[in-house]
Parts: sequence; C-alpha cells; structure tokens
Amino acid sequence: MRIEKQRLTLIPTTLEHILTELEHPGRLGALLGVRVPEGWPPGEYDRDAMEFFRSLLESAAQRYEGWLGWYVVTHDVPPVLVAGAGFLGPPEDGAVEIGYSVVEEARGAGYATEIVGALLRRAFESDLVQRVVAETDASNEASQRVLERNGFTPAGAGRDAVTLRFEKVR
Repeated sequence: MRIEKQRLTLIPTTLEHILTELEHPGRLGALLGVRVPEGWPPGEYDRDAMEFFRSLLESAAQRYEGWLGWYVVTHDVPPVLVAGAGFLGPPEDGAVEIGYSVVEEARGAGYATEIVGALLRRAFESDLVQRVVAETDASNEASQRVLERNGFTPAGAGRDAVTLRFEKVR
C-alpha cells in the first residue's frame, strides 16, 4: 500500500519497522532499502511518537493500517529517507489529523508540500474523512506555507499556546 509520487514514495509504517527503529535503529535503512541520513529521526517524529505508534499497532494493527506513520523516501539511487509523516490515527467523527517532519538536510526542496498533498489524497479517498486537520508551531512559517499551498485554512489556536490549527474540508 505504498503511495507513489513524482519524486517520493511513502511507505506505511508497520510494527516491524517501529520495533526495528526502537530496538535496532541502525538496521532501519536495510529494512527499508534506503540510506538513512544522520539527522534521523526528524522533529516531531521522536521516540515518544514511535512508542505511541508501537502501542497502537500492537493492540490492533489492522485498524491502524495506513492511518499512522509513513516513511518518505526519495527516488534517488540509492533512495534516501527524508521524512516521517502520517496520521494520528484512523478517522474519527469525519476527521483525521496529519503531521510531518522533514530531515534538516532535505528541507527547502518542496518535499513537505508533496507529502502533505499525498496525505490529503489518501485521506479523502476514504468516505469516512470529510476534514483533515494539522497543527504547527506559530513561529514555523515554512510549515504554515506548506499547509496553505495544499488548501488548508487557519482554524484558530492549536492544543497549546504555541501552536496554530489548520484544516481542509472536502
């Protein structure tokens, strides 16, 4: 269930991937068949996120299949892991929330815009999704531009004092 884009492939996270990242991070590249850059894992995709994904996949892998993390790799030779992205879970009340983090060395290449577009298409392919939401740090203007380029509109404050919420309705 990969998502193929012009420059990128999104690979859905499995329990095997997460366990490898948590227990033997040096083996992730071989498992995915990619080069893992020095800055991995990026930004918000940290150990806490991995543990969260692990617990969900261990409890009900089929329910969460395709609705959690996605590894984002380039079409370079060899492919390079450039981002972690995905959903915070399956649709609830017609909505899903997305998140994305690009490694430092790959920022500014337009990957985030392409990733968000791919996640939107994936979400809206489901009849269960009417709205996609995202939160970003209020000071992260680049992330805000990525969301706006993908048709998101500001929707007020996020969960905490330093984040903004954006949404896109079908």
